[in-house]
Amino acid sequence: MTSAYVTETAETAETAETAETAGRSRTRRTRARIIEAARRQLGRDPDSSLTDIAEAAGVVRRTVYGHFSGRAALVEGLVEDAARALRQAVAAREDPVSDAVTALARFVLAVWPVGDRYRMLLRLAPQDLGPERVAEILAPARDTAAAIIAQGQRQGVFQTGVPPGPLSRALEGHLLGLLECLNAGTWTDDGTRTATAALIAMGVDGDLAVTCVRTLGRPERFGT
Repeated sequence: MTSAYVTETAETAETAETAETAGRSRTRRTRARIIEAARRQLGRDPDSSLTDIAEAAGVVRRTVYGHFSGRAALVEGLVEDAARALRQAVAAREDPVSDAVTALARFVLAVWPVGDRYRMLLRLAPQDLGPERVAEILAPARDTAAAIIAQGQRQGVFQTGVPPGPLSRALEGHLLGLLECLNAGTWTDDGTRTATAALIAMGVDGDLAVTCVRTLGRPERFGT
C-alpha cells in the first residue's frame, strides 16, 4: 500500500466527515428556524397550520415533515425548548443568598424572560398542551419557588397564613396571569414590575420590594 494511497484515503475520510458535520449543522439550523417560526406564528394565531408555519419559516411542508411528524410533534418540540430554557433559567440564577426576599426577586427576574418568550404556549388548545405536560415543564420552577417561600416564612419576611406549596402555586398563577395579560396586550413589563408585585403578594413591604428589585436591575431578554 503506497503512501499516496494512504494519504488519499485519509483525505477522502476527512472530507466525508466534514460533509457529515456540515450536514448535521444545516439540519440543526433548519430545525431551529422552524421552531422559531412556530413560536412567532402560534403567537399570532394559535390555530396556525403546518402550512402556515412552513411559509413563515421559508420552507416547504415536506421540510417541516422531515423534522417533525406533524403539528403535535412540532408543538412538542417548542414545548421541549421552553422546558429546557426554564430549567436553565432556574439553574443559572446567581449563588443562593440567605435573604429570601432577594432570592425570590432573583427567581422571578430569571424566569420572566423565558415566560415572556414562550407565552404563546398559554394560548394553545388543551389538546396541544395538557395539564400533565404543563406540570412537568413547571416542576423545577415550582420546587424552587416553594423552597424560597419556605425560607422566607422561616425568616418571618413572607406571610405564613398559607403553606409554601399552595403559596408557590398562587405565585405561579400570578405570573401566568400576567403573561396572559401580555398576550392580550393589557400589560407590558420587563419583569421588574412583576417581581415587585410578587414580593408584595408574599407580604413584603411595598417600599422594600421596590428597592430590592431596583437594586437587582432589569433581567436580560431571552433570545430575540
